[in-house]
Amino acid sequence: MPKISDQKIEKISEQILFHLYSVFPKQVFTSDIAKELARDEEFMKKLLEKLEKKELVIKIDKNPQGFQYSRRLRWRISNKAHEIYKKHQ
Repeated sequence: MPKISDQKIEKISEQILFHLYSVFPKQVFTSDIAKELARDEEFMKKLLEKLEKKELVIKIDKNPQGFQYSRRLRWRISNKAHEIYKKHQ
């Protein structure tokens, strides 16, 4: 399998952020993001974790009742990233 260039990874990361911005404040599962962008779930998870380290997205690992998910993760755009997107719109 060919390696994806850094430039393409940046573009896909931007698409992830835009999707999370468009559904804000809804918290979306990794599988839903992957389906929306037509990408592999594991690849999306890696990119989302990189974005989390940059403090652009927030990982939610508990359901609304407070129980920890065993296999699933939900994501939302961070407040900082949301404000930046809002200024550019």
